[in-house]
Amino acid sequence: MNKIRQLLKVKGNQVWTIAKDSTVLAGLELMAEKQIGALLVLDQGKLAGIFTERDFARKVGAKGRKPEDTLIAEVMTKELITVKPSQGVKECMVLMTEKRIRHLPVMEEDQVAGVISIGDVVKDLIEEMEFQVKQLQNYITGLR
Repeated sequence: MNKIRQLLKVKGNQVWTIAKDSTVLAGLELMAEKQIGALLVLDQGKLAGIFTERDFARKVGAKGRKPEDTLIAEVMTKELITVKPSQGVKECMVLMTEKRIRHLPVMEEDQVAGVISIGDVVKDLIEEMEFQVKQLQNYITGLR
């Protein structure tokens, strides 16, 4: 089973961030431009939270707040769940499912090493299953 480290090698470790004193509108514009669903929020260079499309929908849009007048710090998710590069992809999928989250910051010591999404995890698991199926087909075919 693959580790997050291998997933990041394939995906890359590009991380999009925003300062906690930025507006929600600035965050939404950056997410739209980069075609992503979450931004890591930094405070003086340190990870302080995550701002997701879900945060916008539930804490801004549904509450009638103006994105141009609302700061990221006011609506970001502060209780972060993070993973390490040494953790397994399947373990992360279980964590994401149990906690109902779509993005996990990957931390190595006190530094952000990347971000994985549920899409990254599902893609990796599908590729692993396809590889196993192919191996079984080769094994069965080789027995004939």
